[in-house]
Order: sequence, then C-alpha cells, then structure tokens
Amino acid sequence: YPAEDVKPVKPSYKVKQNPPRVRKSITPGTVVILLAGRFRGKRVVCLKALESGLLLVSGPYKINGVPLRRVNQAYVIATSTKVDVSGVDVSSITDEYFSRAKDEKKEGEEEFFMGDAPKPAVVSDQRKADQQKVDAGLLKVITATDML
Repeated sequence: YPAEDVKPVKPSYKVKQNPPRVRKSITPGTVVILLAGRFRGKRVVCLKALESGLLLVSGPYKINGVPLRRVNQAYVIATSTKVDVSGVDVSSITDEYFSRAKDEKKEGEEEFFMGDAPKPAVVSDQRKADQQKVDAGLLKVITATDML
C-alpha cells in the first residue's frame, strides 16, 4: 500500500511567454548608437530582432570594428538614419548561433589544483565567414549612401 504522507504529484502548467516587444523606432536597417559594453559610443546597423528580444547588430566590422553582436534594446539609442538591409541575409543567425561551445571538464584532484589557464578567445571560421558575408551586403549599401 502507498504511504499516507506521500503527496500526489499535481500537474504543472507551463506559462507561455509572449515574445518581447521591440521599440517602434528600432527596425531592421536603423542606425543605432551603443550605450554600454566594449563598443559603447559606436554607431551600428540593426539587422534584426532575435526571438529572445535582443537586437542583432553589426558595425560593419570592416568600418568600425563592431562584429555581429546581440544587444539589449535598453542599451541603444535609435537614430533617424535608415539603411536598406533587404540585401543582407541574416536568416541563419539566431540566438543559438551565439551560445557558447561546451568544453569537456576533467574531474579529479590534479585537474583542480592545476589552475585554469585562461584560454584566449578564438573566433571560429564560421563566424568569420558569416561576418564577411554580412559586411559585404552592408558595405554595398553604406558606400552608396552619402554622408554615412
């Protein structure tokens, strides 16, 4: 017989989160100014809003050194300048694209005391290729626009 003090498991209900809203002034192609982080003060082009509510932005890297990045919209100022980004294909870039790679952890006393030497940040070849592809599309539009 089951014990009397064991409580039955109640069904849990998953609450479906609505997708975050993006500010009206920020659309794909809007030039925004970054307010925080390593690239604060840089003007970058917003490429799209990701599912998590973050913005996908790029410098382009060739012009001002800002790579493809995710930025919270609270940390940007939208400008009235717009760039046509319809020719830039960023459909393959999602939130999973920016997730960190899992590296294998070693267990044991020796590994604990060895001390973790900080690994240098290495940019993968896929990221470099994606950056060049996005930059190529953006540079065409930016060079054609006066005073940009």
